Amino acid sequence: MSVDGFKLLADAHDYLLAAVRGVPEERWGATTPCSEWTVRQVFHHARLDQQALTMQITGEAPEGDPFEPADILAADGGDAAVQLEATLGAALKAWESGREAESVPTPMGPMPAQAGAMVAALDAAVHAWDIAKATGQDLPLTEDMAEGLEIPAGQVVEFVRQSFGKYAPVVEVPADASRVDKLLAFTGRDPYWSATAV
Repeated sequence: MSVDGFKLLADAHDYLLAAVRGVPEERWGATTPCSEWTVRQVFHHARLDQQALTMQITGEAPEGDPFEPADILAADGGDAAVQLEATLGAALKAWESGREAESVPTPMGPMPAQAGAMVAALDAAVHAWDIAKATGQDLPLTEDMAEGLEIPAGQVVEFVRQSFGKYAPVVEVPADASRVDKLLAFTGRDPYWSATAV
């Protein structure tokens, strides 16, 4: 399968933005499939991850630690989606800047910008799913997107899990599970998680 990593990233960003825009005000503190984090924390983690993945291209560090995400939203009443949109736009621009280069620097070592964009797409998409599930939105990860995300998942998830412990263990699912469910399970998520079950 041939995948355009830059389009995959743009689509994953759209998915994440849609999930954030759909969060009801009263659900920002809700539990998520990332059991130790609230929706607010997953939002900040996803945003900071996009910055962290491009920091060696942009020369700008994330605004905080992605793995110690804040459990607050902007005190000044700032719009979370507007904040996220700016972050995602800058990240996509950073990856695009390396389109013609042989490789760009990333936290996982040098790689083609298209490959890095696909890793960023995986991160954005699974956290969009986390937020949508936690807030009861009918906003599923699509089979088409999951098919594209299988490529970066196969390249980095196990490496990150073994080297840094940043993905939970693989969740067992039936052999006939959907492509989406298998992808989510591989990233350590229970694809059948429900907000009503916690």
